[in-house]
Amino acid sequence: MSIPQRMVADEFARASGYGPLAMNALPYQSTTRTRAANALVTDSAAAATAIACGEKTNVGALGVGPDGTRLESVAEIAHKKGMKVGIMTTVTIVHATPAGFYAHRKSRGEYYNIALDLVDSGFDFFAGGGVYDKYDDAKNKNYRGNVFDLARKAGYEVVESRDEFSALRPGCGKVWGVFSKDALDFAIDRTDRQPRPAEMLEKCIELIDGPNGFFIMTEGGKLDYAAHANDPASVVAETIDLDKAVKVAVAFAAKHPDDTLIITTGDHETGGMAMGFAGIGYKFYVGLLANQKCSTETFSNRIAARITANPSIKFDDVKADVTSQFGLVFEQREADTPDKKLLLLSASEVDELRKAFEADVEMISAKVSETRAHDVARRRKFAATVKRLLSNHAGVGWSSGAHTAMPTMTTAQGCGAENFIGFLENHDIARKLKAMLQ
Repeated sequence: MSIPQRMVADEFARASGYGPLAMNALPYQSTTRTRAANALVTDSAAAATAIACGEKTNVGALGVGPDGTRLESVAEIAHKKGMKVGIMTTVTIVHATPAGFYAHRKSRGEYYNIALDLVDSGFDFFAGGGVYDKYDDAKNKNYRGNVFDLARKAGYEVVESRDEFSALRPGCGKVWGVFSKDALDFAIDRTDRQPRPAEMLEKCIELIDGPNGFFIMTEGGKLDYAAHANDPASVVAETIDLDKAVKVAVAFAAKHPDDTLIITTGDHETGGMAMGFAGIGYKFYVGLLANQKCSTETFSNRIAARITANPSIKFDDVKADVTSQFGLVFEQREADTPDKKLLLLSASEVDELRKAFEADVEMISAKVSETRAHDVARRRKFAATVKRLLSNHAGVGWSSGAHTAMPTMTTAQGCGAENFIGFLENHDIARKLKAMLQ
């Protein structure tokens, strides 16, 4: 999340009635450089290590320096001082950003070992996705057993449903909420089966607030997934979802103004998102993104399932899906409102969609498998083309399907917030927090 993600979401939020983003209203602001020790374009592991520990490290490393030296995170310092600590995310809890605050591994891919670090941290609250398929990795040289069993032995109450999570009350002890094996659902695909960031933060505050204070890190991790897919409506939904958690923090701070600090930042920018697209000149129709009803990933999976069930399916059979799920209009006679006129596809765009659909039919019928989560949007051309056309019509541009070196925006409010102004390195965030804890 960088300035474009925050500002596209802010414009959408204002247009849709949500109002300006709370994260953008925090009064102290800085531009934050994200480079890693060995690369201008960072990844989440190196960035999280810098933000959590105060030192830049190599891409892929977690909680260790470029030479492998163990680094201490601000969360660990806070815990040593008797403060309670909560870590939560909308992706897996062993993903790079949350792990940067408790793990110490040379590679972000050591999921079982990272989970061992989670248990050993003794932190008071964890919530988010699970440990992929690595929770009981008997082949690991450090194998000590099923990590959830280890957590229970270490005093954690492991809860797996929203109802169990909601029922938790102060005094229950340490908590690990696991709401999916992998990442949680996209906000745009939301169901009631998983808590969202604001709910997780509310519960965390309820459980760990006390006389010694607390340190909490809340991540909207699926925002990165949406930006990798260049899926603008999902980016907006994820950003607003995270902003609801910021509002929870602001409400808490209003009751405790003298000893609460709120910081929002991004570990890096993803996608090269831009507020402007050359094809429509000086126009920006961000409100058109409201026509998208599901994530590109979900739409892609639905279309793939239809192709698998009926390999003879035709392009005309799925045009109604494009209209109902993304708002794009195929016929002039259907463009009977100002918004629909803006969503009317040209003949060349329709032809592009047709070719993309036929390519998907050929690939799926040949049973070519995808190898990675982000591969879905790249290998399946139809859904990728649909969301790109919606981006174009809305005026949202993209330069990459990967991370970029664009600086992020850091905003702050409360006790010590005046330290977070000017031009910062990402490691300055942790250094300033550590100094405040001395």
